[in-house]
Amino acid sequence: MVMDKPLDLAYFKALLDRKAAELERLLEGAEARSQSVELDQSKVGRISRMDALQQQAMNDAIRSRTKQERVRLQLALKRWHEGEYGWCAQCGEPIAPGRLEFDPAASLCISCASLGESG
Repeated sequence: MVMDKPLDLAYFKALLDRKAAELERLLEGAEARSQSVELDQSKVGRISRMDALQQQAMNDAIRSRTKQERVRLQLALKRWHEGEYGWCAQCGEPIAPGRLEFDPAASLCISCASLGESG
């Protein structure tokens, strides 16, 4: 597949930078909310402690997913700096601008991503 018009790399660089900044803010917020749960049940009731443990587990999951997404964005920025952004890492074909608009960190075209999911 050949792209009809060249990819607006500056636009996607700004999009990647904006997404990276958003993730950093999310991580900072998750870090601030992830305080240790008090083990002394005389200070906190059992139900409240269970709620706090559940909230802590959810914050840990959010932090983990956010860190994974940060790595994907860092890799996309690396590809941008190396002149490889917008090209499929598997087949070498261009990645559709609509796909990059939806997921700026995408490293695979839709065809290769679909093959990876099904096989």
